[in-house]
Amino acid sequence: AFYSLVGYIITPIMNLGFIINMFSQGKASGERLLDILEEKNEIVEVENPIKDKEIKGKVEFKNVSFTYPGDKKEALHNISFKAEPGSVIGLLGATGSGKTSITHLIPRFYDRTNGEILIDEIDVKQYELNTLRSQIGFVLQESFLFSSTIKANIAYGNPDASMEEIIEAAKRAQAHDFIMELPDGYDTLLGERGLGLSGGQKQRIAIARAICMNPSILILDDATSAVDMETEFAIQKAMQEVMKGRTTFIIAHRISSLKHADEILVLDQGRIVERGVHEQLIKNGGPYERIYNIQYKDQLAILETQRV
Repeated sequence: AFYSLVGYIITPIMNLGFIINMFSQGKASGERLLDILEEKNEIVEVENPIKDKEIKGKVEFKNVSFTYPGDKKEALHNISFKAEPGSVIGLLGATGSGKTSITHLIPRFYDRTNGEILIDEIDVKQYELNTLRSQIGFVLQESFLFSSTIKANIAYGNPDASMEEIIEAAKRAQAHDFIMELPDGYDTLLGERGLGLSGGQKQRIAIARAICMNPSILILDDATSAVDMETEFAIQKAMQEVMKGRTTFIIAHRISSLKHADEILVLDQGRIVERGVHEQLIKNGGPYERIYNIQYKDQLAILETQRV
């Protein structure tokens, strides 16, 4: 009985050290979390913003310049273009040329430094942030997936989506087949940041998530960079139907992703140096033609060899 009582006393005392350590870790984590939650939002809404307005998708930049906070060099300089509802705008350029900066200004992840950004003839600053961002679908180059089911990840932007809508979005993104091969299908639990899936599979789920939102404006930021050419072609074919009726911005390094765009903007150091459609730009003698020749010269050489 004595030894039993001693054991009952010693065990809690031994565990006390672990509990104190866990408490210290939790306290430090909690302080960091509170710092984030209490951080003031730099993007401020105007008084009485426009709420619950259905956006048609007309986007216009008027002499827009932008400098990132704390940076002296302009990321964008006097950018002007107009995207009609349902049109496709391609953005091409080297790393750091300002392609992603343009798309980040549309949902107000940042506010422009100068100029005007209009959506449906209304300044983006006049919209409520939730109203604006709920109608803009984003697919990033590095897709973030939550440690949850595939079904929940696809429906993240539209929690009320039915199972039929989720499956339809996955089919359009060419993700349905590989999802059905997983042990639990759409109920398969993913690891942190989509652990267990390849880069191409994660991107296809991210595309399905954007499609499931049914946005008026769709932004694809190098969304097919981690898939092979065959899968990219299949996704592009499916996306043709998805793009109908919604304004789409495509950032890509592969010209094959931009060939069908209604207008292609070629950027260099934050400026538009060339614009037009594919057929025009490949004969323009500019940066676009140079990139086209680099990407397709191997294919042209093979065709010439076959002809000989």
